[in-house]
Amino acid sequence: MKSTIIWALAVMTVSTAFAQTQASTFIKPVQDELFTEERQPELYCLAQNIYFEAKSEPLAGQYAVADVVLNRVNDTRYPNTICEVVQEGPIKESWKTKQDTTLSDDERIYYPRKNRCQFSWYCDGKADNVRDSDAWRIAQEVAFRIVEEKRMRGITEGATHYHADYVSPKWASKIQLVGSISTHIFYRWQ
Repeated sequence: MKSTIIWALAVMTVSTAFAQTQASTFIKPVQDELFTEERQPELYCLAQNIYFEAKSEPLAGQYAVADVVLNRVNDTRYPNTICEVVQEGPIKESWKTKQDTTLSDDERIYYPRKNRCQFSWYCDGKADNVRDSDAWRIAQEVAFRIVEEKRMRGITEGATHYHADYVSPKWASKIQLVGSISTHIFYRWQ
């Protein structure tokens, strides 16, 4: 009995020591960002889109949302950068800066028009705060892997549009159906 207790204490001591030495390697493993908006703005925009459009989706659904953004970047009908694609939509000037005739164009503040953007989360009027750090980390990993490693690139077979399976947008009948992945239905130009 005494040897069993000593063995258990030894195992616990070694386990605790190992965990403490590893703690410095894994400080806040989920909270730490892979990249910041300042260092990698394009990857950050893509991660935001993945997070807000598909954080509850399986990985295939998250890669599919990212693939659509990249397909749009490569299509001449859309802007040339990830952030421009994600943030595409009509804008309006803030009423505060609109009243000040002395401001230069660079000093003016513009906001997206509510519910008129390409990706609904960007102009839905809600705060774009990350609340699920695990899902945010996964979104950043997906963004990095699809851009830098080309992982799952082409999963949507060239789709430039998608929508949730519970809505029926008017444009859906005008372009070619590609298929569905999880709760999103994907389309491309014909």
